[in-house]
Amino acid sequence: MTQEQKKTERKGVVAPVAEAIGLAGHVNYGDDAVVSRTLIDKNAGTLTLFAFDAGQGLSEHTAPFDATVQVLEGTGEFIIGGQSVSAKPGELVIMPAGIPHSVRAPQRFKMLLIMIRS
Repeated sequence: MTQEQKKTERKGVVAPVAEAIGLAGHVNYGDDAVVSRTLIDKNAGTLTLFAFDAGQGLSEHTAPFDATVQVLEGTGEFIIGGQSVSAKPGELVIMPAGIPHSVRAPQRFKMLLIMIRS
């Protein structure tokens, strides 16, 4: 199977399939920006990589489903229902459905957002 076939054969899968990929290396930082890259986008859920430049973030919002974040690089700060959570590489943060949350990057950091819609 060629690389192109791996990328196009599976609907809703944007990343290469049937191979190991380095998640942190799959999204690049942008100056004064939050950069996202969707790896999987299906009715059942999404996997999206984010790279936050220092000082950047996502404003407070809610989601209709639980959101799970795996920090890949740097340290991220999350406010979940008014509670501050700091997470570093290898740590997982769960943001419950319907609870306001925000994300802030005191330094550059990368994360994988896992949304399961059920």
